[in-house]
Amino acid sequence: MAHEPQHPYGDVWESREERPRRVHRTDWMALLSGILFIVLGIGFVGGDIGDPLTTALPALVAGLGLAGFVAVIARVTRRK
Repeated sequence: MAHEPQHPYGDVWESREERPRRVHRTDWMALLSGILFIVLGIGFVGGDIGDPLTTALPALVAGLGLAGFVAVIARVTRRK
């Protein structure tokens, strides 16, 4: 009895129509936190942020708070 060779990545679909569609939800907390840290990093490297305690720390806390709020609102609206 001969076995058909299996593809190393699982089933190989003949066409796009045969492949099941995967839906990924956006992780708003991770996305907005990443953007916040990138912007703060650019500010540090560019020299636009003078004193980190008076400028960056409040921006970091406010940005993470906003990202958390958006994530909670997105989760609540998805459940409805």
